[in-house]
Amino acid sequence: MYHDRFRKSHYEAGYHWGNQLHGKGISIDQNFTLERLEERKIFAKDCLPVYEKYYPEILEEIKGVADGQKSKYEYFYTFLFSMYCFEFNNHCTCFAFKDKDNLVFGRNSDCLVALEKLYANCLYKLNGVYSFNGNTTAFIEMEDGINEHGLAVGLTFIHPKIIKAGLNAGMLVRYLLEKCKTTDEVIESLAMIPIASQQTITVMDCIGNFAVIECNCNHIEVIKPTGEDSFVVAANGFISPKMIGYNGIDDWHSSERYSVAYNSLKANKTRFSVELAKDILSGKYGFMCQYERNLGVDTVWSVVYDIKNKKIFRVEGNPSRKKFAEDSRMKFIS
Repeated sequence: MYHDRFRKSHYEAGYHWGNQLHGKGISIDQNFTLERLEERKIFAKDCLPVYEKYYPEILEEIKGVADGQKSKYEYFYTFLFSMYCFEFNNHCTCFAFKDKDNLVFGRNSDCLVALEKLYANCLYKLNGVYSFNGNTTAFIEMEDGINEHGLAVGLTFIHPKIIKAGLNAGMLVRYLLEKCKTTDEVIESLAMIPIASQQTITVMDCIGNFAVIECNCNHIEVIKPTGEDSFVVAANGFISPKMIGYNGIDDWHSSERYSVAYNSLKANKTRFSVELAKDILSGKYGFMCQYERNLGVDTVWSVVYDIKNKKIFRVEGNPSRKKFAEDSRMKFIS
């Protein structure tokens, strides 16, 4: 993974990063692989007014990157706004659990091996928004992270059965990390912002409120822990009765990963710990990251956010083969 730091305004942060890569002879838009390009251009232009109203700062960052790259703004927003809305090979597992000693959020990101070296861990500290530590398979958009208030957020992608102009999964995660302190604020934001793609958003805050939000352009369903089960799980499929009809293709063991995470947490609810989270993500309780790498897919990072103790543990690669290491670069404010 690359490790990048972003400071100052959104535009300045984007320009500095784009210009830095340009100086090294790297043209980001050469890595864009856009099938159905004309459809994506139309869709992205339809999304622009939504971003102008709800998230103008991110447009400034995209403009900064494009200017730093000496490239066209349209290329970049077309790529970013259409992610998750057409075809995207991003598959993942999220869970969160708590007891009197633990507030833990875990996530595996499963993606294409061919792009593995482009994935990034990012430290953002920008003017006027909350700072955060996040991970992405692209840039600007985020797939999981934790912000300065101890709010952890992570997405799981759902096949794009329906789409509409709005913010997609990765842009929603970025927005929530920059704008929200609590799980309740996340739920309120998702009810307000037009949503483009289909996804789940798993969220946990520093006071121990957590949920999975299943959402698309038509509906939002909030799943909270019930009864004695102080945990939630999400993979690449909706599970609530109102959302299950929106499910599409499950071709990356989504149902199996969900079952393994759910059953492992249920069987070990008296032994919650950071180590349990690491073991589940590492595949020690069943299929989670045991892909056949020679087929071009793998778990490309794994992360555990220990919210109670303000710690981050991450594997840059497959956690069944590599060890978690603590990332202590960001000091949280609770």
